[in-house]
Amino acid sequence: MSDSSEPTRKRPSVSIVIPVRNGGDDLGECLRAVHRLHPRPAGVIVVDDHSTDGSGEVARRLGATVLQLGGRGGPSAARNAGARQTGCEIIFFVDADVAVRPEVVGLVQDEFERDRSLAAIIGSYDDAPAKPNFLSQYKNLLHHYTHQRASEEAFTFWGACGAIRRDVFERVGGFDESWTCIEDIELGYRLRAAGHRIKLVKTLQVKHLKRWTPSSLLRTDIFVRALPWSRLIVANKRMANDLNIDVASRLSVACAYGLLGSAIFAVLWLPLIAVAAAVAVGLVILNAHVYAFLGRKRGPWFMLRAIPWHWLYYLYSGAAFAVATLEHPFSRPRAGAASITTDAGLSSVEAR
Repeated sequence: MSDSSEPTRKRPSVSIVIPVRNGGDDLGECLRAVHRLHPRPAGVIVVDDHSTDGSGEVARRLGATVLQLGGRGGPSAARNAGARQTGCEIIFFVDADVAVRPEVVGLVQDEFERDRSLAAIIGSYDDAPAKPNFLSQYKNLLHHYTHQRASEEAFTFWGACGAIRRDVFERVGGFDESWTCIEDIELGYRLRAAGHRIKLVKTLQVKHLKRWTPSSLLRTDIFVRALPWSRLIVANKRMANDLNIDVASRLSVACAYGLLGSAIFAVLWLPLIAVAAAVAVGLVILNAHVYAFLGRKRGPWFMLRAIPWHWLYYLYSGAAFAVATLEHPFSRPRAGAASITTDAGLSSVEAR
């Protein structure tokens, strides 16, 4: 028989940290979703990264504790600033353009209670993106699919929906503020290098509220994701066989360039058209599982429209990796800093 007098173990406390710069309507939707959480987090901290659209005031009206960066510091500085203001055991980082599900705090607590060896957990976007236009549906569904097929033993962190033990976060030095993007991925690399475990929890899902356009997708994918991530991979001299840098993705990059080259030079030698066709078939076979998923979710026409965008993704990802490799010998050390003040007018805190 169990001893009924044994005290109930207290669940780990969770604080949500949301960095924002010009969050617009998405920030309001994000915070309204946070208000529907059950159980409630111990605190909600919004760090306003020098917004010009009144994001800080919106967050205050919706009940969040707001920290104001003294100057534009970037998402890593904003997340570090928020983390320093919480005494909770678990820091749950959420982006300002996502809507969390009501049960996520309990799910986060469950995961850390169940496995004491976990240093951090990450989730994924759900399969019902908020914006209805084609590129928003395509981009977010592709992200959802990639994460749902990935290994649960993750090799990186994800700042849009990721929770970490505060003591571990402090020991590794938080986010590296010299990274103005992919700072979450870089943190994950350091966590793993220090021997900490990160788990991808596939039921921990959030809805992405962002509207993707051709220009925003290409700019973000190339300059905010592919190029800096390639630089990180080259600097660390290791590439995981997971997510969108697995072996199939690397083979797809090679095929995409084979298709492009054979199609161009077919002008000079017509038989290369057959080579181009064969490589295109190979690309479809390599990615058949992705295209089948998109077809199931949004129909055959959606799937057909997605294929050229997916092949283009392989082309610019491969180019980004080549650029990162060539420039690596000339790379410079990173450095960055920012300052914050609280709503109550406390003295500034220097960011690492």
